[in-house]
Amino acid sequence: MPLYEYECKSCAKVVEILVRSQEEIAECPECGNRKMERQLSVTAAPAVRHGASLPVTGSGEACGMPRCCGGGCQM
Repeated sequence: MPLYEYECKSCAKVVEILVRSQEEIAECPECGNRKMERQLSVTAAPAVRHGASLPVTGSGEACGMPRCCGGGCQM
């Protein structure tokens, strides 16, 4: 059973949903909308080598952008 990432066309929430069959229609857990768009899968975040780091803001914290540090960093 594959796990897919979907974006709700109503509230723009991005969620991972376990899909049991091709006939199953994804539903947004936030607003209940059934108009979900399956997102392209991205690879896992690369390993951080010695001396390297993940993208951070000027204050030294994670950027906080949607899908941050899950392999799909938008920076």
